[in-house]
Amino acid sequence: MEYQNQEFESETFKEIDFTGLSFKDSEFSDCTFLNCNLSNVKLENTRLQNVLFKNCKLLGLNFAECYKLVIDFGFENSLIRLCIFSGLKLKNTNFSNCKVFECGFFNTDLTKATFENSDLKDSTFQSANLSYTSFKNAINYEVNPYQNELKKTKFSLPEATSLLNVFDIELEQ
Repeated sequence: MEYQNQEFESETFKEIDFTGLSFKDSEFSDCTFLNCNLSNVKLENTRLQNVLFKNCKLLGLNFAECYKLVIDFGFENSLIRLCIFSGLKLKNTNFSNCKVFECGFFNTDLTKATFENSDLKDSTFQSANLSYTSFKNAINYEVNPYQNELKKTKFSLPEATSLLNVFDIELEQ
């Protein structure tokens, strides 16, 4: 099936391997990707509106190439690795119960987003708006309070002590 220059509405894509395919100039509205492999999918000018990725593998995707005026997606129980989310407005975006490894969130508006119960190993947040964002029970995140906007951001102990990594201090128990 061809996925480039197409429109998909209210469709569920189940157990499909999209590896290396192009979604260029396509539109996905009210769609769900369930147990899919989206490794290295090309997203140039792709419209994602109310799209859910559940139990999916997403490797090497550049979400910054998506059509930015209409962008709304979320992730549940997925592996998201080496993906770029820079320069996007991702308010209220759900990244719950995910492995978000080595991803870039530079100049990203993540207001009211949730990373609850997620592992954020080696992901980078810089000049990101993390106001009202939830990192409850998330692990392995590196958030520099000097380089990101934190207002009413939610963290859980003991992982919240990682916020002190920017200081040259030693914590003892």
